[in-house]
Amino acid sequence: MFIIKLLIRNAFRHKLRTGLTIVGVAIAIVAFGLLRTLVDLWYAGVEASSASRLITRNSISLVFPLPISYKDRIRQVPGVRDVSWGNWFGGIYKEEKNFFPSFAVEPRSFLAMYPEYRVDPVELKSFLLDRKGAMVGAKTAERFGWKVGDQVMLRGTIFPGQWEFVIRGIYHGAAKSTDETQFFFHWDYLNEVMRRTVPRRADQAGYYIIELKKPDQAAEVSLAVDATFRNSLAETLTETERAFQMSFVSMTEAIVIAIQIVSYVVIVIIMVVAANTMAMTARERIPEYATLKTLGFGGLHIAGVIFGESLVIAMAGGVTGVILTFPAARWIETELSQFFPVFTVAPSTICMDLAAAFIVGAVAGIFPTWRGVTIRIAEGLRRVG
Repeated sequence: MFIIKLLIRNAFRHKLRTGLTIVGVAIAIVAFGLLRTLVDLWYAGVEASSASRLITRNSISLVFPLPISYKDRIRQVPGVRDVSWGNWFGGIYKEEKNFFPSFAVEPRSFLAMYPEYRVDPVELKSFLLDRKGAMVGAKTAERFGWKVGDQVMLRGTIFPGQWEFVIRGIYHGAAKSTDETQFFFHWDYLNEVMRRTVPRRADQAGYYIIELKKPDQAAEVSLAVDATFRNSLAETLTETERAFQMSFVSMTEAIVIAIQIVSYVVIVIIMVVAANTMAMTARERIPEYATLKTLGFGGLHIAGVIFGESLVIAMAGGVTGVILTFPAARWIETELSQFFPVFTVAPSTICMDLAAAFIVGAVAGIFPTWRGVTIRIAEGLRRVG
């Protein structure tokens, strides 16, 4: 207990300098934690993927559709429990900035495959019975002040025109990591409009979702589905939901790597700042260290005092940074929900924050510790006065 009190008193002997160093470490830890959380979010869709679902798309690109008739042939493939389908809609509410993920889906089979989307049974029934009905995530509903029964008009981008919907259900995520910003409506409604306006775009699905009877059959079912449509006008590429999500992540891999590099650079910069602070402290206390040696204290005791002081300052900044990370993450999730629908700081990120603070303190204390331990008594006492 005496040692701890000594370390704290030494650390705060120069309150302004120590305070500024702690603030600098805290800001660096907040930045590091938020950047690491952003990297985790990039892979959130991958981590949330189910092993029992496959995605089938056009083998050329996702932008090319597949005939809706494929659904019946996919159902006949051994190992397939059920099939659903949908299209990315890309609707905009009033202004360009009001963008959110919107999909035309076959609602019954889709919701049966995605139990992570939870909706009130009464609202679900209403949604299934209304061809113009829509189901929206709780965060998007809160963002625009929508409630059940409201009429909503979206401007189509991929499918041009003004599209009218009635909010019939608001879903919540089964877990905190579930995306609650999406907008789902009936694929039949989209198809009917396409038949009237652009017949050549009717009876087409952007992708198929396959539910497996057994997750370990993913490879053989994927091969069987693709073999079914080989040499057709629209060949398919079937992959696990995880691999499908990873294909989007890989497109932006350079951005992820850049974010990771920046997060480490932030730590290196604050490490240099902390090292400079500790070096200044060690230079000022050279006479004290020499006096301690004169009184019989060994190098281990002196090293403990200097190294411990460095760790106290760094860990104080680290703990402060961790505490500040949570309100910062909540602000991002609230104010930037259209870009970051889920911004949750993981326990692993907190561990990395504290580990980074510890490393900063350890590295910053190495040279001052060596300097204090190796100083000669005569040289140190010469500086007294």
